[in-house]
Amino acid sequence: MIRLDPDIFALLACPACKASLRRENSAPAGLACPACGRSYPSVRGVPILINEDNSIFSIQDYVQPNTQSEQLDKHVRQRGGLAQRLRALIPQNVKNIGADENYARFAHALLERTPQPLVLVIGAGAEGAGMSQILKNPTLRFINTEIFIASNIHLVVDGHDIPLQAESVDGVIIQAVLEHVVDPARVVQEIYRVLKPNGVVYAETPFMQQVHMGRYDFTRFTHLGHRRLFRQFDEIASGAACGAGSVLAWSIEHFFLSFAGSKRALRAVIILITRLLFFWLPYLDKLTIKSTATLDAASSYYFLGSKGFQTLPDRLLIQQYRGAQQ
Repeated sequence: MIRLDPDIFALLACPACKASLRRENSAPAGLACPACGRSYPSVRGVPILINEDNSIFSIQDYVQPNTQSEQLDKHVRQRGGLAQRLRALIPQNVKNIGADENYARFAHALLERTPQPLVLVIGAGAEGAGMSQILKNPTLRFINTEIFIASNIHLVVDGHDIPLQAESVDGVIIQAVLEHVVDPARVVQEIYRVLKPNGVVYAETPFMQQVHMGRYDFTRFTHLGHRRLFRQFDEIASGAACGAGSVLAWSIEHFFLSFAGSKRALRAVIILITRLLFFWLPYLDKLTIKSTATLDAASSYYFLGSKGFQTLPDRLLIQQYRGAQQ
């Protein structure tokens, strides 16, 4: 059963050709594209809307789980459920300083534009830092998407081909996701496509973080590199999300992990010990998060912007450098 409101269902598009989809009651397909003839099944009530021509995943990964889907499920379990609750008991090696304020600004920007914004969340399987309050806002509606099936997910989606019609949503959230996609620029282009004119995007992406999620981790960005990624958007605000204290705590942990190899038990012990010893380092970010030097050494950056009509030239981009190396 497709768990979407009728008005949101009407916004769905074929991830391959972007034509409107229709319900397909005959098994095994749940949705079909009358334009290109592709069909998309639903698994556990969640439509699998993936363009197999461009994705590292296939629809069969969900219909008939295989090695790749099992590997992804392993990383999913590490992000949510019991594993997430157990990790909550252990001090974290990163602290997102400004997420609450940033999400408040995101909501304010949306509500300035429309009274009941529709927000697409790319990577909604694990609730990001600062999202709890915005999710409780009764004036906001959400389309939750992920690359895996979970209880809060409306659609299984690969962000390289978002299965929504052009100019269909008021806002997009993509927090700690762009490092996990093969082609971040393509994903941002898709975000631009599905946003309404003057729509708002909020993104957080790491700079100085070691590999996480194993083989599903590809890219890092400096502050200016992140800004260039969103060069078709007008900046509302940007800066460091997690600072140099988080970088140091993360690096110490991974320095000792380098002696453990892939031995899971030893890695778990090292993570526990290093976090108990150095849990205080990320809290120092509260003192330095606004520092110009932090823009050169942050763990991650955020970007809040609106859909623009001109592309930021690279000559103007470099003039926006705000770090300490002037």
